[in-house]
Amino acid sequence: MTDALPEVRLYNSLTRSVERLRPLEPGRVSIYTCGSTVYRYAHIGNLRTYLFGDLLHRTLEYLGYEVRYVKNITDVGHMRDDTPDQDRMELAAETEGRSPSEIAQFYTDAWLTDERLLNILPADVMPRATEHVPQMLELTATLLDKGLAYEVDGTVYYDVSAFAGYGKLSGQRLEEMKPGHRVDVESDKRDPEDFALWKAAGEHRLMKWPSPWGDGFPGWHIECSAMSMHYLGDRFDVHTGGIDLKFPHHEDEIAQSEGALGHQVVSIWMHGEFLTLADAKMAKSAGNVIRVADLPSKGFEPLAFRYLALTAHYRSKLDFTERAMHAAASALRRLRRAVAEGASERTDADLSAAPLAGYRDRFVAAVSEDLGLPAALAVAHAVASDGDLTPPQRRVLLLDFDRVLGLSLDAPVGGEVELPEGAAALLARRAEAREARDFATSDALRDELAALGVEVRDTRDGQVTTVAGTRSG
Repeated sequence: MTDALPEVRLYNSLTRSVERLRPLEPGRVSIYTCGSTVYRYAHIGNLRTYLFGDLLHRTLEYLGYEVRYVKNITDVGHMRDDTPDQDRMELAAETEGRSPSEIAQFYTDAWLTDERLLNILPADVMPRATEHVPQMLELTATLLDKGLAYEVDGTVYYDVSAFAGYGKLSGQRLEEMKPGHRVDVESDKRDPEDFALWKAAGEHRLMKWPSPWGDGFPGWHIECSAMSMHYLGDRFDVHTGGIDLKFPHHEDEIAQSEGALGHQVVSIWMHGEFLTLADAKMAKSAGNVIRVADLPSKGFEPLAFRYLALTAHYRSKLDFTERAMHAAASALRRLRRAVAEGASERTDADLSAAPLAGYRDRFVAAVSEDLGLPAALAVAHAVASDGDLTPPQRRVLLLDFDRVLGLSLDAPVGGEVELPEGAAALLARRAEAREARDFATSDALRDELAALGVEVRDTRDGQVTTVAGTRSG
């Protein structure tokens, strides 16, 4: 059975080439994705990365592969330059008046809500870093025993000069690296490029654990090495993440995992490019972020953003603009209309029969070649406009494609919402008030929106608005 599965080719950042996916176990693919750091809301730039992982997941299952998908939750370990004893989780807890665990749970829930709004399939396992400290300690001890790490006053550093392959993923040359590219630069290192596997906890540190070297907490990079190998074994097929994680995070993962085991652990490394806003990188630190949950207040359903993400290859930058979102929403409606037109007639359309098989072969060829979703979308639109196909045949094909596209093409066809001036800002403020459980402000803003002719209902997926009989959300 597995011999008949379609060949899949993926771009491997390690070899810098598109190569055939050769699963370690025929017919089964193991994937690890670096998930969200849950100290703030995830933005649509982050979600573009998780969408690319979702497309890989969906494509492989569509083609008949069994997928084991692990995506972690980083709830400890990101340190700051200016406050080396306080990571981003603790800083957020201090700022918001909550405990670190409350911060982690709140922003994890928000992230997963955004993923559901985008039809991102759940991972098989979503391990939390704080629940896998024993595995991190074991891996750190192994690296010490192998002479790849050293301890200084309770902090354990990885000695990058002891790992001959350091830099092979990113192309960075050790002798050319500058100090300060990481978030944990300390004077007690042998070399500025060495990175922390385990950090000694200062007096005021909240998140800390006992270890052979004293109370402390894990470095960021050791978390993913420990969790990926714990759930997928000492060899697995694919590791994905954003292009910003290639160095140092993924480079350091390779040094840790391969250093500990003495062999290659990940077969294929895949990286998704940035989403930009007006040609600038979208980042929490820059403050130019948009959440998926913000999109309805701007007049767009979240799946219009998913469509927009499919229009650019995952290895190409994509600029988020209002014009691009309007075009995506319009194209999504076109596909949904084609599906809806075939709903009234019954058919026994056979996907293996011509001409349906020809379209499906073209779709399979597109997604199998390094997740060529722009080409796959073109096939979908060719089906939607093919007058030689019956409406039920178009419906059957498009719903088959939607197993990968994830656009809910059988959803009711709706229109974009033209919000009155000022309504979008009020909706955004109201969403923030509800998240803060400030219901008095929320109710007051609802009244202001009603005065503008905008009716608002609250659902578990967020605010749903109606403007002059037109629904959004």
